[in-house]
Amino acid sequence: MGCSSCGTSGGCAPKGCKSNGNCNTGGCNKLNVYDWLCDMELPTSFKPFNIIEVRFKGSRKEFYRNEDNFELFTGDPVVVQRETGSDIGFVSLKGELVRLQLKKYNVDPDGSQVFKILRKASERDVERYDDLKAKEPAFLEKARTIAMSLGLKMKLSDIEVQADGKKVVFFYTAEERVDFRELIKAYAEEFRMRIEMKQIGYRQEAARLGGIGSCGRELCCSTWLTDFKVVNMSAARYQNLSINMLKLSGQCGRLKCCLNYELDTYLEALEEFPSAERVKLDTESGVAYSQKVDILKRQMWFAYEQDSNWIALDVERVNEILALNKEGKKGPRLQETAEGSRAMQKAMDAEDIISGNSLTRMVEKETSDGNRRRNKKKGNKPRREGQADAPKAERRPENPAAPTNREGGNRNDRPNRNRNKNRKPKNNNPRPDEGAKPE
Repeated sequence: MGCSSCGTSGGCAPKGCKSNGNCNTGGCNKLNVYDWLCDMELPTSFKPFNIIEVRFKGSRKEFYRNEDNFELFTGDPVVVQRETGSDIGFVSLKGELVRLQLKKYNVDPDGSQVFKILRKASERDVERYDDLKAKEPAFLEKARTIAMSLGLKMKLSDIEVQADGKKVVFFYTAEERVDFRELIKAYAEEFRMRIEMKQIGYRQEAARLGGIGSCGRELCCSTWLTDFKVVNMSAARYQNLSINMLKLSGQCGRLKCCLNYELDTYLEALEEFPSAERVKLDTESGVAYSQKVDILKRQMWFAYEQDSNWIALDVERVNEILALNKEGKKGPRLQETAEGSRAMQKAMDAEDIISGNSLTRMVEKETSDGNRRRNKKKGNKPRREGQADAPKAERRPENPAAPTNREGGNRNDRPNRNRNKNRKPKNNNPRPDEGAKPE
């Protein structure tokens, strides 16, 4: 719920967040839990729960014991104990809700894996923490270069340096098993730290890196989704989605987790529909075959063999006709049913908004808007509807046949000094071939 850039001065919501912990800093929206018990006053004899949830880089969260009873608020940086050295994290949740989180993640509060909080982080600790975090992109680039030089088939996706500078964790994805013996030696010689390689899945990689999905929101795995359930292609088929892997795949390259969100609703609605892949109705006017199914509207569309018109029927009506067909009876004509007639009448009464539009309507609109802007710029008043155009002032010279020049004389009377400038002089002597005899 809190991040280092928000800060807190007391209470349960970070100071910089105006929506109870949901800000756009990129840090405090990672799997945050709203503490709805923070404003409730506890009894005087009640002892608060001393285990606190601490958030680290990405979506990683761990639980630590507050043995010294530090006064902590959401978003406060704390120095916690690790297996090797110490690290800095930020308080994300405290109080009785931490008990539910421990139960959710199957963490024993009395186990040895729950370390303690050493102290509140000072300004010097935070400055050193920020310096190490600023060096992580350069470390990751060097690590990728070394891995490529060794020819290992792996992808380094993220890196996390411990706050005390004694340990660095590399997160990677790989399809096959990777031999790290030479790689760890090269990393230890380059970074002078304890090296830990941790393999994660493609969904965990997307959760750590984050991003924006095709829906325009932040990825579910990086904001609130904690357990990654298996997503099958059958989930898309049950929902009548087009099998297009470019649209069905997320940023992790796997099927989107949101395909399972409405799957139970579709499965419950499909129980009312006929189980056949293509339903056939035997009616008085012929045999009609199913063309389309709208699960949420609980409708099915049918068409006869020699007719291209589709007729909409509710699921109840389809089941009634199928029951008649099982008894050896034919159902009524589909056009005579109330559902089919209503759907056809609605389609006939629909307003046609396409055929009445001109293909050049946008060009005419741009032209009229441009003329209006030019008239407004020149100071001309826009013409109202029904107002005739004002006659333009005619400017004619006094003698149209003889336009005058600037000096006032006739243009035809003005001597043209450059008329014969570029013309070749005439030769009055006849050529020898014109009949002249030489002397």
